[in-house]
Amino acid sequence: MTELELMPGVEASPLALLLLGRQRDPDSERGVDCPGDLPPASDPTLVARARAAKDALGDRVFVLGHHYQRDEVIAFADVTGDSFKLAQQAAARPEAEFVVFCGVHFMAESADVLTGPDQAVVLPDLAAGCSMADMATFEQVEECWDVLVEAGVADDVVPVSYMNSSAAIKAFTGRHGGTICTSSNAARALTWAYGKGEKVLFLPDQHLGRNTAVREMGLTLDDCVLYDPHKPGGGLTAQQLRDARMILWKGHCSVHGRFTVDSVREVRERVPGVTVLVHPECRHEVVEAADLVGSTEFIIKALEAAPAGSAWAIGTELNLVRRLAQAHPDKTVVFLDRTVCFCSTMNRIDLPHLVWALEELVAGRVPNRIVVDPVEAAQARAALDQMLALP
Repeated sequence: MTELELMPGVEASPLALLLLGRQRDPDSERGVDCPGDLPPASDPTLVARARAAKDALGDRVFVLGHHYQRDEVIAFADVTGDSFKLAQQAAARPEAEFVVFCGVHFMAESADVLTGPDQAVVLPDLAAGCSMADMATFEQVEECWDVLVEAGVADDVVPVSYMNSSAAIKAFTGRHGGTICTSSNAARALTWAYGKGEKVLFLPDQHLGRNTAVREMGLTLDDCVLYDPHKPGGGLTAQQLRDARMILWKGHCSVHGRFTVDSVREVRERVPGVTVLVHPECRHEVVEAADLVGSTEFIIKALEAAPAGSAWAIGTELNLVRRLAQAHPDKTVVFLDRTVCFCSTMNRIDLPHLVWALEELVAGRVPNRIVVDPVEAAQARAALDQMLALP
């Protein structure tokens, strides 16, 4: 029974169905039909059904689980990791006929780009998108490039796109001789880019770009300008574009962007001796106020290496923080903000959707297959390969 069915007299409108992970959203990066009938979340046999379906598929299926997924989904993942690690793992399993990606849409697209043509990448709920990736559409980025051309700086600009971007943006990056980066290799990507050109267009997360440029590349905040796709010319003058070294796209992560300096100050008062560790997608002032900054994998390794009795406040998605707290009972691990905040789109992948996808595969049907256009995939692959080749 859905939440709407629990509300007498409320009719399930198309918008409501979309919110529940169904129908279409043509204006977002996912923009495709989502499944209809799902097992109810209250079904007590869901765990047994998932296990039975996975056992029936055997080596034909490979289930990937992003760190931000729910525990009930992670329990059935063959590998857990960040977005790029999971895409690499998918590519390293050519014998798997089906790759079930428990993450969000751009991750599944990257897996399709990196896997073989005989492998099918499945996303259990096609409404699992990424708000950050949706903040940079292909049309907007093409218009931005036209602005750079008109300002006379395009020949000096190398695009660097975060992994958290659609296949169309990765293809744009590949066409213009750029590279993809992750939160763990962003500095290496920028070092490479500045060896090719004087300026970088960083897509779509302004915070990762700014934090990496200022903290690791020796640039200043004055070297950075913010391109707003919703303003004419990005809200910038031609002279500002000529003076800039880092052109940041106005995009952000809805989870990491909510942490504030007040969050850091409050947790230091609340937890004596706490070490504040945040993701580089956080705002610059938050990163400056923290003790340590690093990618998801860095955060996990830091907790593993931490001494017993130490206290940590983690500024990243709550599912991961809760899982780290459970894995390290000898340490104090708290969420940086008092307000609970999951990644809402990542949480669309739940056990009912996973069971539905696995049982469809057992029945001989391939649901929610993610297929990137071959030309777009080749251009995106060029940008991804350039990342793999970074020194």
